[in-house]
Amino acid sequence: MQSNEPQRQRTGTRIWIVDDDRSVRFVLAEALRDAGFAVQAFDGAHAALAALDTEPQPALVFTDIRMPGLDGLGFLDALKARDPDLPVIVMSAWTDIASTAGAFRGGAHEFLSKPFDLDAAVALAKRALPSATTTTDEPVPASANASTMAADDNALLGDAPAMRDLFRAIGRLAQAPLSVLITGETGTGKELVARALHRESPRANKPFVALNTAAIPAELLESELFGHEAGSFTGATRRHAGRFEQADGGSLFLDEIGDMPAPLQTRLLRVLAEGEFFRVGGRELIRVDVRVIAATHQDLEALVADGRFRADLLHRLDVVRLRLPPLRERSEDIAGLAAHFLANAATRFKAPRKKLSANALRLLETHAWPGNVRELENLCWRLAALAPGQSIRSADVRASLRAAPRAGKQAGADDWTQPLTAWTRAALDAGEHDIHAQAKRRFEQALLTAALEHTNGHRQQAAERLGLGRNTLTRKLGRKHDPSTD
Repeated sequence: MQSNEPQRQRTGTRIWIVDDDRSVRFVLAEALRDAGFAVQAFDGAHAALAALDTEPQPALVFTDIRMPGLDGLGFLDALKARDPDLPVIVMSAWTDIASTAGAFRGGAHEFLSKPFDLDAAVALAKRALPSATTTTDEPVPASANASTMAADDNALLGDAPAMRDLFRAIGRLAQAPLSVLITGETGTGKELVARALHRESPRANKPFVALNTAAIPAELLESELFGHEAGSFTGATRRHAGRFEQADGGSLFLDEIGDMPAPLQTRLLRVLAEGEFFRVGGRELIRVDVRVIAATHQDLEALVADGRFRADLLHRLDVVRLRLPPLRERSEDIAGLAAHFLANAATRFKAPRKKLSANALRLLETHAWPGNVRELENLCWRLAALAPGQSIRSADVRASLRAAPRAGKQAGADDWTQPLTAWTRAALDAGEHDIHAQAKRRFEQALLTAALEHTNGHRQQAAERLGLGRNTLTRKLGRKHDPSTD
C-alpha cells in the first residue's frame, strides 16, 4: 500500500521511492524534498505499480532490490515494459556482482549501495534528470561503506570502496560488447573478474576460455591461439581448433598479455579488428565472434615506450580498463576474506570452522601481502590444517607466515621487509630492548657479507657496488685492510 508519510506540495520533478524499510523511505524522501523534488513513497512494488494507473507519473524511481512480494528487479522489469526511458536507480545493501549485473541488465540507470550518503543520493537524482531545473554538474560523493560483504561463488569478495566500485563496473560492463583490460598485481583475482564479466553477460551460455600467454612456450602459443592443420609442423597429426575457435560466441580471457611475443601481437590485432584468422598451416579463413578480455600485472604503456608492445594493440584491448586494488590497499576486507577461506577449508576438511583471535586478525591486517588474496587464501588453508585448537592465535599466524614460500619478485620490490617485520614483532613480543641497534647491525652485516660473496672477497669492488668508500667498508667490517683480498 501507499505509505502514510507526510507529503508536501511541491512543484518540482516527481520522484518515487519504493522500499519496504520505512526509515530509508523517510530519510531519502526528506532529502529529496529539501532539494526541491516532489516525492511519493511506497512500501512495496505492487503498491507502486497500482499507483501508475491513478497517480501522476514519476520522472525518476528509486527502488530497493530485496522486498517482500515482487522484488526490485521484477519491479524494474515491469517499469521498463511500460516506459523504457524511465530512469530507475536500484538500491541495495548487497553490493555484489549478481545484484549489480541484474540491475544493469534490466536497464537500471545506476546502482546505489546502502547505507548511502544522502548528498550522494540527491546528486545522483539530479544527474539522472538532465532536463530537470535542479540539474547541476556537481560530482556524486562517494557513498558510505556498505553494511554487507559482497561475494560471488568464486570468492571475488570485498566491502572496500574500491571493490564496490569494481562490482558496479562489472555489472555495467557485462552488458556491453567491449574489450576490457584488467590490471592488477599477481594474486588479486584478475581471472575472477573476467569470469564474472562473462557470467553476467549475454554470452553466459557460450564458452568462457582462458589462456595464460606467459605459461605457453612462444613456439606453441600461435597454435594454441589460432589452431593448426594436420601436418603443419612436426607432431601435428590432426587438425586442432585454437582458443579463438573454442570461444566462438563467448569470451576469451588472455592473461599476462604483456608477455605475448611481437609476431603474435600482430596476428592478435588482426583478429580484434576483423574477427578472422587462418589456422597455422591453413588456407581457410576462420571467422569468429569473441569478446576478448585481457589482463596484465605489467605497465603496458612502459612496454609500448620500450618497443615491446604494440601501441595499436593496446588501444584495441584497452577500451575499458578495470584495476584490481592490491590487498594492502583494502585491509578492511581481510577479516571477511579470511573467514570465507577458513569456512571453505572447514568444509573441505569436514572439520569445525576455526576462527581468528583478535590479535591474529590484527597481525593479518598489518601484513603487506605481496601475494595478495591468493597469499591470504593459501595462509588460511595452512592455518586450518595446522593451527591447534579452534581459535587461531597470533603465534600460529607468525609461524605460517614464516613457513610460506617467498612471493615472486613481481609481487613487489619490498618483499625483503616482510621477514624484518616478523623479526621485529617477535623481538617486541619477547620484551627485548635496543631493537633498532640490533636490526641495524644485522642489516649491515647481511649487506656486507652478500657483497663480499658476490665479488669473491674483493673489498674495493664490494664497496663500489654498495655505494660505500673502501675505508668505510673496512671500518664496518671491524678489521684492518688486508691486501690479499685485492
